[in-house]
Amino acid sequence: MVAVDSQGPQDSAVRMFRRERSIPLRGSAAALCNNLSVLQLPSRNLTHFGVVHGPSAQLVSAAPEGVPLAQRQLHAKEGAGVSPPLITQVHWCVLPFRVLLVLTSHRGIQMYESDGSVMVYWHALDSGDASPVQAVFARGIAASGHFICVGTWSGRILVFDIPAKGPNIVLSEELAGHQTPVTDIATEPAQGQDCVADMVTADDSGLLCVWRSGPEFKLLTRIPGFGVPCPSVQLWHGTVAAGYGDGQVRLYEAGTGTLHVQISAHARAICALDLAPEVGKLLSAAEDTFVHIWKLSRSPESGYTEVEHCHGECVPDTQVCGARFCDPSGSSFAVTGYDLAEILRFSSV
Repeated sequence: MVAVDSQGPQDSAVRMFRRERSIPLRGSAAALCNNLSVLQLPSRNLTHFGVVHGPSAQLVSAAPEGVPLAQRQLHAKEGAGVSPPLITQVHWCVLPFRVLLVLTSHRGIQMYESDGSVMVYWHALDSGDASPVQAVFARGIAASGHFICVGTWSGRILVFDIPAKGPNIVLSEELAGHQTPVTDIATEPAQGQDCVADMVTADDSGLLCVWRSGPEFKLLTRIPGFGVPCPSVQLWHGTVAAGYGDGQVRLYEAGTGTLHVQISAHARAICALDLAPEVGKLLSAAEDTFVHIWKLSRSPESGYTEVEHCHGECVPDTQVCGARFCDPSGSSFAVTGYDLAEILRFSSV
């Protein structure tokens, strides 16, 4: 296992990223981890951004230079209850044959066509198992093959089978691996290998569960926590990247749970991780106002994952709550912050 320290912001004369035109929002982002989703549409020269704000989610479409072209607001379906339910996450799920926008809340799970125009599915959460003082919610969203997986307050993962078109979505399986609320889910294409780990789930205790997806999902490995939550996870070429509440990023071998690298990445809790899969860049963002970019690679000799710090960006006086790459090559990224009524954009120089 290798320990790495963050080098902080780069002081060299050559900066890797520069600030671009921000995208205005109608309200600030809620103080939630992973509070930014990005969907790039190269064929239409557009990028969609999704941000949660209380009982609503804001969707913004922007041109490459950051000019906002359209905005839409989605609200959580109310279900049974007096007050409007709070939304916990919004996320685009890219399936082999369609793209759905998934919205989770304290009442249920809503699935929309990618532009948010039509709701195609609603799943109400069953609070029967919850104690009177326990908050009921869904959180953690990812697509794997033709399935969409969503985490819940109980630790269970709901697996929905998505048809090629239409609203005939079915809850096909419930996965039991966690005892505390799920925080995040990450997947990567299985590439046809048997027994390959292609999904990882995280929870409030810091426990990671590694799965093989398919008609029946199989739990392959449990990676124990160490007393702090794991708000965000990513999966890259069989390596699990996990960001923790103490500011650490840890890289594990997905199949075995072996710890490869431990990075003292941030001074405060990590709120978001993202990957640029084409180039192996990892983005980490935290409550210490910093966004760091790391380069991941595999050592030919040991087979272990190695890490190089590429860039550090300070977002002054901002409680960062979401950060994402805006393209698969990692040449641009966006950041949201609590009480910040705009999406900050950065692109490579």
